[in-house]
Amino acid sequence: VQLVESGGGLVQAGGSLRLSCAASVTIFSINTMGWYRQAPGKQRDLVATITRGGFSSYADSVKGRFTISRDSAKNTVYLQMNSLKPEDTAVYYCWVDYGPSGTGYWGQGTQVTVSS
Repeated sequence: VQLVESGGGLVQAGGSLRLSCAASVTIFSINTMGWYRQAPGKQRDLVATITRGGFSSYADSVKGRFTISRDSAKNTVYLQMNSLKPEDTAVYYCWVDYGPSGTGYWGQGTQVTVSS
C-alpha cells in the first residue's frame, strides 16, 4: 500500500489548508484512515480518523476546526483544516489500517506551518 500526501504549506493563523492522501488500493479494503501529526521534539499524535463505515473521530485540540472526509472514487482521504493556529504547525502523516490483518501503513508526511 502506498500513500501519497499533498496540500501542506505555509499559512497565516486563522487560515485554511486541505490535505489529501491518495491510496494505491481501493479504500473499501481499508478499515480505518487517519491523520497524525508530529511537531519538532514531540511525539506523533492522532489528529482524526474515519472508518470504512464513515464514522469519524477527532483529537480534542482540533474538534470544530478540522474535518476528515474521503472520496471513494479517488481512493483519497482529506483533512480540511480551518481556523489554523501556530500550535497546529507540524508534519502531518496519513495512516491507514489495511486488510483483514489490519496492517498499518504511513505516508511520507507533509509539512504544515502556521505563522502568527
